[in-house]
Amino acid sequence: MRVNRAWLGLVVLALPTLLVAIDATALLLALPRLSADLGATNVQQLWISDSYGFMVAGLVITMGTLGDRIGRRRLLMIGGAAFAVLSVVAAFAVSPLMLIVARALLGVAGATLAPSTLALITNMFRDERQRGKAIAIWATCQFTGGALGPVLAGLLLQHFWWGSVFLVAVPAMALLLLAGPVLLPEFRSDQAGRLDPASVGLSIVAVLSMVYGIKQLTVESVPVVPAAALVAGAAIGFLFVRRQLRLETPLLDLRLLRNRPFAAVLIALVFAGIAMAGTGLLVTQYLQSVLGYSPVASAVLFAPMGLGVAIGTMAAPALARRMKQTTAIAGGLAGSALGSLLLVGVDGASALPLVMIGITVLALGTGPLFALGTGLVVGSVPPERAGSAASMSETGNYLGGSLGFALLGVLAAVVYRSRMDGTSDSLAGAVDAGRHLPAEQGAVLLHTAREAFTAGLHVTGVVAAVIFAGLAVLILSMRPATRTTPAALPGYEASRS
Repeated sequence: MRVNRAWLGLVVLALPTLLVAIDATALLLALPRLSADLGATNVQQLWISDSYGFMVAGLVITMGTLGDRIGRRRLLMIGGAAFAVLSVVAAFAVSPLMLIVARALLGVAGATLAPSTLALITNMFRDERQRGKAIAIWATCQFTGGALGPVLAGLLLQHFWWGSVFLVAVPAMALLLLAGPVLLPEFRSDQAGRLDPASVGLSIVAVLSMVYGIKQLTVESVPVVPAAALVAGAAIGFLFVRRQLRLETPLLDLRLLRNRPFAAVLIALVFAGIAMAGTGLLVTQYLQSVLGYSPVASAVLFAPMGLGVAIGTMAAPALARRMKQTTAIAGGLAGSALGSLLLVGVDGASALPLVMIGITVLALGTGPLFALGTGLVVGSVPPERAGSAASMSETGNYLGGSLGFALLGVLAAVVYRSRMDGTSDSLAGAVDAGRHLPAEQGAVLLHTAREAFTAGLHVTGVVAAVIFAGLAVLILSMRPATRTTPAALPGYEASRS
């Protein structure tokens, strides 16, 4: 397709990507108000916030392959229409159950969007340099949207009811439905993996069980059920993997993992997600519970993390023209390690500047990984399998985020409890307990609890630094798969074949 038409098509794909990312994170700030209005219990609040992500994580593999078979544009149009309608339903929900169901169905629709948009980009931009820029813009929209979501939600909630945060995505979906058939090419393949019902069922149950178990570990005092879910998910995942390796046309082509750079980038995406989600969780709580900022102010102060990723992804193609992709990615990850280490020094009067600089440097360094790494993943396969490769990348991102919230969240909680000698389970609990104590005793308890939480943030910073440094070494150890010329941008090897 003509270059100008391709770039206009990218706008059509990027705007919904931006606003859907905004929609996903905006709910975090709206949750207290909508829970009060609908009378949602704690368990219902958990399902309202998590049902969307659960369904996306469970179905993104299936949707990637479905798009390869029935047409990526067709699947994108169907998903966009469903997303718009369900956003309206969620905005006007009258009960917690109605909102939970609407959010779950939004997850089904949302699972069509990421693999379809990313796979279409590989078809629209056959020139490797242009493809690299396009993927960087796409990744930028994802992370910018995630950063702007809470800020936009704060502005909307000042003037409108909580349902307004769901309606943000409707205009973008309308644009997609109107302009998509004109500007976006259709692409399907008879060589795509068939929709084997057994594989679909195994993939959904395995991913949902794992994500559920990981998330519940952070909220369950008795971890029997989450542990059982993790074991069951791992066992079912093993069956899924064995089935895919035996099928001639699998739902998910795991043979791609034999490509060392492909596998290394997927591992890096997962573990970078762990480090970013874990530090993000601790920093947002630190801003509110230790430094005392309001949710809206904390969202604004935290925005540089998402914007840092956005700037890093936009700069990635320029870096790749001056050095090997592996060097650019590894160098960025080394910078992320340094940013993580800055969080170790957070304390006292210098706390806020160090937090801001730390999360910005950390996020900036991950940009080349998310831009060039994602491009390497989808560009290292034939065009007919781009949807499957994109779904693997997206699944890695979701699992990494879930693991980060659970593992680093639990680690920080263990550090906190040890510093409190078991007298308090959480900083929020200490704040509540302090209200029922004499003023002097309450102040002492709150000071001790804040110091304990800060210690947890320090440990999290060290762990994140180790993860990023290890990933930098892993990327540098990859077999040479790129060149220093501009032709080394994402999709080079695929475009040669």
